[in-house]
Amino acid sequence: PPISPIHTLFPSHLDGDGAAALMETGPHPGPSPCFPPSHPPMVEDDFQFVLCEGCRQESPNLKLLTCLHTLCLDCLSENKPIGQCPVCRMAIPQASGIPDMDNLLFTNLQARLKVYKMIGDSGGPSCSRCHGDKAAVWCSECEEFLCTKCFEDHQWFFKKRSHEARRVEELRAESAHRFLEDTRKSCNLFCSNPGHANQGHISSIYCTKCEKALCCSCALLDSQHAPFCDIRSETQRRQEELATINQDLKQKRSGFEATYTTLQDEAARLEQAQREMRELIRQRVEQLVQLIRREEEELLGLVETRQEQGRRELARELQRVEGVLRRMEAGERLVEKMSLYATEQEVMDMQPFIKGSLEELQRLEPVVAGDRTQPRDFGECRARLQEL
Repeated sequence: PPISPIHTLFPSHLDGDGAAALMETGPHPGPSPCFPPSHPPMVEDDFQFVLCEGCRQESPNLKLLTCLHTLCLDCLSENKPIGQCPVCRMAIPQASGIPDMDNLLFTNLQARLKVYKMIGDSGGPSCSRCHGDKAAVWCSECEEFLCTKCFEDHQWFFKKRSHEARRVEELRAESAHRFLEDTRKSCNLFCSNPGHANQGHISSIYCTKCEKALCCSCALLDSQHAPFCDIRSETQRRQEELATINQDLKQKRSGFEATYTTLQDEAARLEQAQREMRELIRQRVEQLVQLIRREEEELLGLVETRQEQGRRELARELQRVEGVLRRMEAGERLVEKMSLYATEQEVMDMQPFIKGSLEELQRLEPVVAGDRTQPRDFGECRARLQEL
């Protein structure tokens, strides 16, 4: 709906029959035939940008960092030991960790969105002055909801000023975007002179030399301020300057986006190469383990073979030595018995045979450890283990 000036809604001057005209033409609680009430769309998703980018909560104390991210004081206080923006990790130049610049835009948008949500509530807002009747009008200059009676007093008090007021039913039918656009004030700057600022002197002149807003009195009386331009022209110039810089950044952004895409691809390739190398390592290690297992089986078999061969050789040697010892015991026993009990005839008949056997035993020598054929050791196994 188009913006409706106050003089199209209600009479501008309430003298004579103005009060009666106000009661006849003023806003009523019921729905307007031209602007039927409707439920406002959800604004939470569209205006998430006004929240703190750290805790995602509304806050009256939003700070704008040099990286152009917005954080509340609570998040900045928690971030003090780090001294970096938690979103992009850019260093905060202030030693205190608290930026000097307030994000006035987001703070004011939060306040105006609260007004819009009050308008969209089922019960509707109450009058900001009498707090009794239901509000019928919203004055964007006073930033107040007014019932019919309080609006009549408002019109009489500000009859020489052009305050813009609109029906609550009209505002309820609008979108949040349109409401924020319509309630944006065009000129609310005060004179930069400290004494005049406290007195509420509205500034309409901008000094390009000192880069400050001035009221007409300061511009005329102080010769140091020059040259001048209209404050709206200066704000328009600044908006255009920001738009130009933003356009240049959009062109440069494509280069950063290409770099970002390249880095992402490189990171993806690195991740893929890492996965492939891990898989290759697992495969090679598994192959190596299998090879070592086979070597283990072969070496254990070789050890068992060598051990069995050594056992057989030792068994044969033990059996031979044991036979020699038994032959010697038998010879000693036979010679002893011959000397005790043998007759001359028995000695003559048996002595040559016994003598030959004993002489044969005399010729036998015990095998020295160094001379005896040693069973094969595990040298081959040790060499193969060393090779592994």
